[in-house]
This record gives sequence, C-alpha cells and structure tokens, in this order.
Amino acid sequence: MTKRVPLTRPDGEVRELKSQDIPNFAPVSSLPAALQRKLGVRGRQKAPTKERITIRLSRDVLERFRATGDGWQSRMDDALQDWLKQHKRRSAQ
Repeated sequence: MTKRVPLTRPDGEVRELKSQDIPNFAPVSSLPAALQRKLGVRGRQKAPTKERITIRLSRDVLERFRATGDGWQSRMDDALQDWLKQHKRRSAQ
C-alpha cells in the first residue's frame, strides 16, 4: 500500500490533485449532518419539480435578473409562471 500524500503543501496551499487521490475521497453523504448543512449540501428532491435546461437569453434580461442577487433564477421562474397565467394556452387550430 502506498503512503498517502498530504493535500496541502508546507506553505499551506492545496497541492494539485491527481487521479490517484480520488479513491481516497469520502462522499459528502458520509459527513455528519451538521457539517453537511453548514456546507449547504441538499438531499435528493423527494419529488423533483424543476428541470435543468440550457437556454439563451438576452444579455440585458440576464443582467437585470442577476442584479437582484441570490435567488434570481427562482425569480425568473416566477416571472415566467406569471406570464403563463396571463397567456392561457389557446386550443390548436
């Protein structure tokens, strides 16, 4: 068995990780619950309500939403939900 190399160098900086380091990592789920909460680790969604997509938006739209701070993606979702309520689906013609 090979000797483990510390992740930090003597100057305190984290060294570059190598593929040999990966098997030594522990999954976040193995950490104590209090530490997981502190790190902001969320559990699996019980019933996923949102879907990850890729979308292209106008720069000005994106900048305005991002300027509102944390939660801007949820606010964008809310704005789109409002638009859907105002523009009811029309029957296919």
